[in-house]
Amino acid sequence: MVAMSLKNLPLHERMRHALHGIGTAWQEASFRTELLAAVIAEGTLVWLKPPMIWDALITLMVALVLSAELFNTALERTLDGLHPQQAPFVKQAKDLAAGAVLILSLTSLILYGMMWGEMGWLQG
Repeated sequence: MVAMSLKNLPLHERMRHALHGIGTAWQEASFRTELLAAVIAEGTLVWLKPPMIWDALITLMVALVLSAELFNTALERTLDGLHPQQAPFVKQAKDLAAGAVLILSLTSLILYGMMWGEMGWLQG
């Protein structure tokens, strides 16, 4: 298999490859779960209509969690392809990447809770 460079492709071709990557991530249960959480979070923003800073913070965290999951999936697939047997460094790398997703996810939940707290305080 010959590696293909995306460097000089037209924008629409690069976008097609990027969307294919997101489609590939859809195969991962964790990505689907995080996407569902993202839809709920964004729906909450539409419903609550919080101050714009909360819109920005929650939307940014959604993008960071989903992006981190894409990087995590890419790393896992790369390591599995290069080193199919579970060497200690492969497990460590996968655990570290999963830890990054976890930290962002927990931070997202904390911010989401803070938004709810402030909105309850503002309305009550």
